[in-house]
Order: sequence, then C-alpha cells, then structure tokens
Amino acid sequence: METRRIRVGIDTGGTFTDVVALDEDTGQLVTTKTPSTPANPADGFLAGIDKVLDLLDNPGGESLSAVSHGTTVATNQLLEGKVDRLGFVTTEGYDAMLEIARQSVPDGYGNSYFWVKPRRIVPRDLVRSVGGRLDFTGAEVRPFDEDGARVVARWFRDRRVDTLGVCFLHAYANPAHEERMREILAEEHPDAVVSISSEVLREYREYERAMTTLVDAAVKPRLSAYVTNISARLASYVSGDAGERRVPFYVMKSNGGVLSADEVVHQPITTVLSGPAAGALGAALIAKVAGFDRVLTCDGGGTSTDVSVVVGGEPTLTTEGTVGAFPSKIPMIDVVTVGAGGGSIAWLSPEGALKVGPRSAGADPGPLCYAKGGRDVTITDAHVVLGRIPPHLLGGEIPLDVAAAQHGVEELAGRLDLSVEAAAVGVLEISAWNQANALRQVTVKRGLDVRDFTLTTFGGSGSLLLCRLMDILGIPTVLVPPDPGNVSAFGLLTVDVKNDYVQTQVALDDALDVAALRTSYDGLTARARDALLREGFAEAEHVFLRTADLRYFGQAFEVRVPVPDGELDRAALDGVAEAFHSEHRGLYGYDFAGDPSQQVEWVNLRVSGIGPITRPEIRPISGSSASQASRGPSQADDPRSRSVCFDADRGYVETPVRWRTDLSPGTTVAGPVIVEEYGSTVPVHPGFTATVDDFGNLLVRSDR
Repeated sequence: METRRIRVGIDTGGTFTDVVALDEDTGQLVTTKTPSTPANPADGFLAGIDKVLDLLDNPGGESLSAVSHGTTVATNQLLEGKVDRLGFVTTEGYDAMLEIARQSVPDGYGNSYFWVKPRRIVPRDLVRSVGGRLDFTGAEVRPFDEDGARVVARWFRDRRVDTLGVCFLHAYANPAHEERMREILAEEHPDAVVSISSEVLREYREYERAMTTLVDAAVKPRLSAYVTNISARLASYVSGDAGERRVPFYVMKSNGGVLSADEVVHQPITTVLSGPAAGALGAALIAKVAGFDRVLTCDGGGTSTDVSVVVGGEPTLTTEGTVGAFPSKIPMIDVVTVGAGGGSIAWLSPEGALKVGPRSAGADPGPLCYAKGGRDVTITDAHVVLGRIPPHLLGGEIPLDVAAAQHGVEELAGRLDLSVEAAAVGVLEISAWNQANALRQVTVKRGLDVRDFTLTTFGGSGSLLLCRLMDILGIPTVLVPPDPGNVSAFGLLTVDVKNDYVQTQVALDDALDVAALRTSYDGLTARARDALLREGFAEAEHVFLRTADLRYFGQAFEVRVPVPDGELDRAALDGVAEAFHSEHRGLYGYDFAGDPSQQVEWVNLRVSGIGPITRPEIRPISGSSASQASRGPSQADDPRSRSVCFDADRGYVETPVRWRTDLSPGTTVAGPVIVEEYGSTVPVHPGFTATVDDFGNLLVRSDR
C-alpha cells in the first residue's frame, strides 16, 4: 500500500497549539487544537501531530512529508524583555553608540521633559571597542587591531559573558574586520555565541544594524535549543530512536517565508514575528480565493490583536519594525500589535477613567470566568456577562464561570457608577477603538483609505467586535474564514521557502554605475541561489525578486520599489525611478518627478530568493462539509437562543444562536444573531447580516 503524504502546519500559542494537516494526494484538510505545554513545548507539538493524524485515520508518522512551525519563542523573549547578559563589540571611539541611539523621543520633543530613557539592551559596562577602521566604500583606513581584539575576547571570557554581538563601522561594505573578530573570539572564548552585523544585516545606519545584530545574538541560544529539541523529537517520532528518516522541518520567518530548522538556528532574528506572519499570509490567501485582494487582517488572541494590510493578495513588508522595545531592520510582514486580546484587563486610571489593556491576565490565571484565580475583569469577562459568547469554550470542552465574571463586572460598574451592562459595553467599546486605531495605523497613516478594504477577522477573539469595527471605520465588508482560530496554522501550509539579502550601495540615479549595479545584484542573487540549493531546490525551481530602496537626495528614509528581471540597462533603471516617484506620491501625497533639481538616490539593493511550495487548494463546499476536527454539537443539540446585550440602553434581547457548520453556502442570517463554531464566536449585531459564501466564509455587511 502506498504511503500517504501528509503536510502539517503547527502554530504554538500561549494557551493552545493549533494544527492543520493537508493530505497532498487527496487535498483533504483537517484542523484541531491541543493544549500548549510551556514547560516543554515539544510535548504539545507532538501531541498536536498525534491528534491531527488520528483525524486522518492514523496513517502513522511515516506519512509525514513536511512540517511547518510558527513559534513565538523569540517574540515572547523580546516582548517580556528577558534578555540575558549580552556583550557588545564595536569600533574604537563608538562605545556610546547604543546610549546615543537616534536621539529621538517618543511622541515628539514635547514629551522630552517626562520621558525616561529606557535601559539599553547592553549596559554600558559590557561594551568594548577594538581599533581599526573602514570607510563607507569598505576600504581600510586603519588596520584591524588583533592584539586589542584578543584582549577584548579574554575580557568577556573572564567575566563569563557568553553571548556577543559585533558591529563595526561600515562592515556592510567590507566584512573582513568583523570576520577576523569572530575568528579571534572562537580562539580565545570558544563557548561564546556570536552574531556579526555583516551576516545579520549588510545595510548602513550603524545604530539599527547594531541593534538588529544584538537582538539576533540575544535570541540565538534559546531559539537554537528550542528548534534542536523539537527537531530531535520529531525525527524520533517519525522513525523511532534510530532517527534514520528526517522529515523536512520548516520554521516560519517574519518575512512571509519559511526556512529549514537547520538553517534558521543561524538566523534566529528572522523568526521574531513568526506567528503573526503566518496568520496574515493564511488570511490573505483565503480572502484572495474569495475574491478580495485589498484586505485588512485582524488576528485576535488572548493577549493581543495583530493587524496588517494586504494589497494585491500579498501582505506588505517593512524594514522599520520593532519587537517590544527593540528596533529591527530585517524584512518582516508589516504587523501592528495592540494590547486588546481576550485576556486584556480593564482598570481605572488615577483620575478614575476606564482603561483596557495592554496588561493581560494571560492564560494563567486568566479571566475571572476561567475560575483559575484571576482577580481582574477582562474583555472575555465582559463578553460572557453580555451573553455574546457561550458559557463554555471549544464546543463545551472548557466551561466558564459566568457568576464570577458577573460579580467582577458588577464591582467595576459600582466604581464607575454605571449599570453592569454599561460597564461591560464600555470595556468592549474601548477595546474596539484600540483595534480600530491599530487598523488606521496600517492604512490611513500610510496613505490608504480604510474604506477601500475588506476586513478579515480570525483568531479566537478576532471576530467578536467586528460589527463595531465596521461602524467605527466605515468598512463595507468583513470576511470570517471557517475555523478562524486555525488560520495561522493554515497559513504555515501556504508559504514558500524564502531568504532575503541586502547590500547598501548609495549613489545618485544620474551618476549610477550600471555595471557595478549589475555586479552587486549578481552577488546577492548568487547568495540566494546557494541558500536555495542547500534547502534542496533544483535551479529550475528558483525564483528571485529584486527590489531597491530609493529616496530623494537629502531625505533620511527610503521607499522600496521593484527592480525588473533580466538585463539591467539605463532604460530599466529609469523605470525604477518612475516607480519610485509613483510610490512616493501614493505614500506622501506628492513627488518631484517633474523637478530636475530634486535628484533620486539609490541606497539599498535587495534580492529575495524563493523556493516555491505547493499551496493547499481552497475548494468550494457543498452543503454541510465541516471537517471532522471542527464538528461540534449541531444547533439541534444546543439551545436555540439566549439573552444577549448589544446596546446597554436597550438591555438584553432574546437572540437566536446558530451553529456555523449547519449554515450551507448561500444562507443569510440577519442580526441580532450569534453564530458559533468549535473555536470561535461571531456576534452579528442588529442592522447587520451574515452570508455564507461558496467557500464557507461568513461575509458580514451592514444594512444601515
């Protein structure tokens, strides 16, 4: 009997591990969830594989053809500020680089009186410098001080500082000094984990390059241990203790691609937005198949909500991202995170104003209704009190303590001198506006009209406030995919292997050396090609995308535009400049295309190497075709209605409850109605309708 080929996507969250499996021969897709195991994530990881294979009639571990994984190990480490002792080696005379930073004050200089400079990722006493200097072309101005480098290496060794970042001035143009520093560290301090900027980010701006390198070094030990542990357990699971057969194991990257586990341990910073990136890609594909190519994604979890923008079926990328307090210049899907998840806590400011988030009750102790010792009212408690979610989670697997939530909201209402309904609605209203502001941040602030987009909501809590978001933002349509809690895991099955390479090469467009430009792009492409060959892709499968960062001379920041394939000549470069003018106009409302006094300047050259992976086919459904993993009680097994409060002034109204998998394509339900499924709930307010499309998506629209 021929062995089946099963590809699995696993997204590990703080509370649940979401799993999606694709039978590559039949196209069958199944989903499930299993509790996460923070003490040893590999246990929850393998339990998820066991559970999803059971749903496919247990074909066994030998059926696994590939496993793709989204992890929050690096993300959580940075968000929680859990950075172990870290050392920094830089060019002599630039020891204070991290302290000076960009001399910028959040919220403008009017805030400078109140602002307190945060602690740096490396304290000043763990910064050491080494002599030697390169200029911006990479030419050596002063030779590298090898004796001084050995003194520095021994200094860190004697103080047991075992994680180091190295960033020398202009190393993006010539890595020789940094590479020699790494060799000396290997000789003098062999236990050190070292990241050098010329490998992490070959791009100018020394502060951002240094920070990106230090973040890479900071997360490298923990991520490497995590990935190595899961890789070993997976190999044993597939072929026993002998581990003779190795299943391709990929880890999601922030740039919208995946990379083999063997390679990703050398590029740990590329995983810092692993989970949110997978969700954005999965939602983008689902929406594109449904006929929407301009989409906002809203991924609501227990702690936060992640939003991003999709244009032309692809999420937008940025190199100006941050993770927690740490800036990062690596390419990543442009995700904005707001502290408005199911566990976000409602609290009163010293002035008595109601606030929500960013502090979260998390999964433990969690909201009051979890009955695990939580003491604070959360967004989930407000939903429970208002009847907008059922008194249980996961189709009845996890009961909720409605009385505890009611008592907590009553106490909060008393402090605000409001009714219980008004207090609960107020908590949700603040949360909705927090999410709306995040959606504005990825659209209006970037020259896009939010009303031109369809909103796609997913995640366990992502769809609970969609009607209010439509009212606040004027969004015409919201799409809720089937199994919205598993969209991130599904997204892991839709992504290609992808590596990004960058080289700073500053030159005015009029004075550009076309031959030198070709040489630089050829060098970046060669690096991308070598990486794809290591990943097992034949040359015929390779896809290369070229881009460039351009600006007007004198500007401080750049705009990224595509560079065409094929031979680069003056005509092709003129086309790139025209694309820059157009993109600049779209972002900022003006351009200097007709002004010869305003020169265009090239800054960074970029190449992405892509190894395509077959995406699962999203097929139209007929009748009730819920996957086995998603089935729960049908509407006949559940109460057909319950009291729900949508408006504090109108109070509770008896509201129909529909089980989502009982709704066939073409069905339309009018609000007020609650649509429930195994892992998610959609409250449809009065004045809104929800229609099931041919692919099982709910399309919510306003009748107003």
